[in-house]
Amino acid sequence: MTRLENPPLIGIMVANRKSRKRDLELYQRHHTLNLKLYAFTPADIVWKEQRIIGLSLSNGKWKKMSFPFPHAVYNRCFNKNLMVIQRLEKAIGKNKCFNSINFFNKWDVYNLLKNSHLEYVIPDTFSYNKVKITELLEKYKLVYIKPSYGSQGKSVHRVELMDNGDTHISLHSLKPTYICRKNEDLQQKLDALLKQEKYMVQQGISISQLDNQYFDIRVLVQKGIVGEWMVSTIACRVAYENYFNTSMCETVNDVSEILPRLFSPEKTDEILQSLNELSVKAAKVVESQIGSLGELSVDFVVDEHRNLWIIELNGKPQKKIFEDMDCFKDKELIYSRPLEYAYYLALLNDK
Repeated sequence: MTRLENPPLIGIMVANRKSRKRDLELYQRHHTLNLKLYAFTPADIVWKEQRIIGLSLSNGKWKKMSFPFPHAVYNRCFNKNLMVIQRLEKAIGKNKCFNSINFFNKWDVYNLLKNSHLEYVIPDTFSYNKVKITELLEKYKLVYIKPSYGSQGKSVHRVELMDNGDTHISLHSLKPTYICRKNEDLQQKLDALLKQEKYMVQQGISISQLDNQYFDIRVLVQKGIVGEWMVSTIACRVAYENYFNTSMCETVNDVSEILPRLFSPEKTDEILQSLNELSVKAAKVVESQIGSLGELSVDFVVDEHRNLWIIELNGKPQKKIFEDMDCFKDKELIYSRPLEYAYYLALLNDK
């Protein structure tokens, strides 16, 4: 580790200037480290001068100032492009910026996980353009069609082959938005519905339900002061009745409240241990290929046989979801750990 003469300078990079104060308030409030923190956007970087026009809190007042480049950067932009991060790291040091890419391509992440030691908890998934949906429905009866780049359950379609040969296509709710009769061309109807965006098709899992409501389990995995992945908190999102999209959830609960309602104490403990182990392993697999990360969330479902399945990973987890839990105890933790990791990176020797 390196000792700096002054407190390390940590930058939070956000997408737009309206977000600077909001994000800075959150993270400033929940840390106790000896560091100097400021927020900035990519447009605030003055490359020629190697300075950044950032916003900081100084003596209780918000001030816009010119700062030197920080010792480490926490990327809060929802981005697919590495260009700004690469330029920053060229100036401040390799791997000094984390969450380099946090808008994950779900198809790429699927392939990373499917080709790892986590293959057994990953549902079969296919590129939409390379399969026949009718053949997949004959095999699985139920599939989900998702955009490769997507968030909050938007444009996720549930496609189910019914006993009478009709196919029900649903968006968000279980009630079909479209019904394709068995003598109609399903592929043609889906092509018209999905248009030009890139999609993938995922095997439908027979999910355990809570009082006839769908739920998933979201695990927030972060790095902290020692630079290692660890689980910060675990929530269950319970969908509205007759809805499958848990992003539009009725309630958010601590996992310790939900699992005991479905499983024995022994099985609950087993699932909790698996959630911790699988989430950390998934984070390591993705980071090894995508680049420096400091946090992500892993979404699981439990099937009718009480097995866990990883449904997807999110590179910019919405922490507000966890705050919606009753009596949430980990708020300080989920906001302090990214700054702890930035502090760790700031003091780390360049290699």
